[in-house]
Amino acid sequence: MLKHRPVTPKMFRGTLAGSVLLALTLSGCTTAAPASTEPVAGGTLVYASGDAEPTCLDPHVGGNYPQALVSTQYLESLVSKNSDGEIIPWLASKWQESADGLSWDISLRDDVSFTDGTQLDAAAVQANIEHVQDPATASSTGYLALGKVTSTEAVDEFTVRLHLSAPDSSLLDSLSMPWLAIQSATALQRSKDENCQAPVGTGPFVVESWVKQDAVTLVRNDNYTSPPADADHDGVAWLDEIQWRFIPDSASRYAALQAGEVDVIDNAQPDTIDAAEATDSIHELNAPRPGASNRIELNAGKAPFDDQRVREAFIRAADINDGIDSLFFGTAQRSYSALSSIEALGVSAPEYFTTDVKEANKLLDAAGWRERDNEGYRVKDGVRLSLEFPISTNQSIPAEVSLFEQIQATTKEAGFEVKLSPMDLSSWYGALGANQYNLVSAPYTKVGPDVLRILFHSDAITPAPSGYYANHAQVSDPELDALLSEASEVTDANRRAELYRQAQDLVLSGYYLLPLYDQQNHYLVSSAVEGLRAMPTVSTPTFYDVWLNR
Repeated sequence: MLKHRPVTPKMFRGTLAGSVLLALTLSGCTTAAPASTEPVAGGTLVYASGDAEPTCLDPHVGGNYPQALVSTQYLESLVSKNSDGEIIPWLASKWQESADGLSWDISLRDDVSFTDGTQLDAAAVQANIEHVQDPATASSTGYLALGKVTSTEAVDEFTVRLHLSAPDSSLLDSLSMPWLAIQSATALQRSKDENCQAPVGTGPFVVESWVKQDAVTLVRNDNYTSPPADADHDGVAWLDEIQWRFIPDSASRYAALQAGEVDVIDNAQPDTIDAAEATDSIHELNAPRPGASNRIELNAGKAPFDDQRVREAFIRAADINDGIDSLFFGTAQRSYSALSSIEALGVSAPEYFTTDVKEANKLLDAAGWRERDNEGYRVKDGVRLSLEFPISTNQSIPAEVSLFEQIQATTKEAGFEVKLSPMDLSSWYGALGANQYNLVSAPYTKVGPDVLRILFHSDAITPAPSGYYANHAQVSDPELDALLSEASEVTDANRRAELYRQAQDLVLSGYYLLPLYDQQNHYLVSSAVEGLRAMPTVSTPTFYDVWLNR
């Protein structure tokens, strides 16, 4: 039985607009007449995730997408974005960049407390930046995003100043991400293990418990006061509780959704998305991630891909389009860009990615790979043209793994041996850290085009404190470094766009990557769930405005 709480005028704001937005965002068939037209408070929502279960619920530690998914519900950022991509207030009320771009003053709301009772203030923000930058935290995504922040100071109780080594045109984009969300400074003083088990934030929900390999229980924060500027209502969340379950098997997740055992699932597979379209009870929320496209990166830091001709030959030999058409049921569109389609400054260059096996053969001959062994693979100086391709089974859905198998088959025609090695997330990170790969598909989410600097600047070959480095293609090009560094500093929009265009052309024409499609965020949602949206920052779902219409 659901518990209900009456709706008060103060708590209700813009629900009609939110419902219209949801109707436009969710795809699928029409639904039966709703049981209620206004939000009803109470109830437990069950979310089933197919992403890897986090090893730590604190997104400062490491910094992967599964952490972002769950932490969006209990941690909040200094700023957010609206649906037009504009920076909007959240825990920060205003901000000001210095004339030389070497410092930012960030003014905080003075009416927000963490769920342990301590107040949000400048000292709390300082403690969070120190926590992310502390090597002992082992941060990667947050650490890399704060690479230009050299120090902080409290100007007054509710104003913090960030000092930078160089201007950072993407700083506000970075501060909008969940990997830099603000936590209680008091809670951060606990041991790393304690904080990983239950981070303390200002969000609409609180981590009550975490039973590993089962579920995280989130309960409503009854003292919540700090929704982002684009939220649909004021006050506390409508839901009493969220059960955040981990169900790795995609068929089991979908069966649980069909049976009404769960209300929302992520990592929905193309065939189940297609099947859901024929129902009235399940809808899809499609929210592509910002930052990089899903892509295969070619490790140019060692043979054989240290030769551009071999990189181009591999890309020319790979048949991508037929696989996407047959495996993804129209849920993915081929990308020819290093960036997500939702990044306005992305450059699409299909001319570099035309499948042409004859051209691939010519390139390999020119590179000295002229002989073939008795299995049809190219050989040079007695060494087979063999490529190691570790695959994270936690991050690559089955359809994507099947696409990799098709690439394996089509590139064999030109003489490449591709060794696919499925492995768990920890082993996959280990293979990358040990440079035991020639090909890799590694999702990377960062708000804005500055993700290009994270992925392709030579500085990004150096590991973060977590041991993770983002430049898996191991690109080291002084011209590209100069373009990316200048683009990250300039404030003139036209100049910045031109610099990123030139940088992308160098990356694409250098054949360092094979774009596939946007990073997929397909949520399947019960028709009883109202008010669900994806955050315009990194496309994680937010359940603050959600209520259950049943």
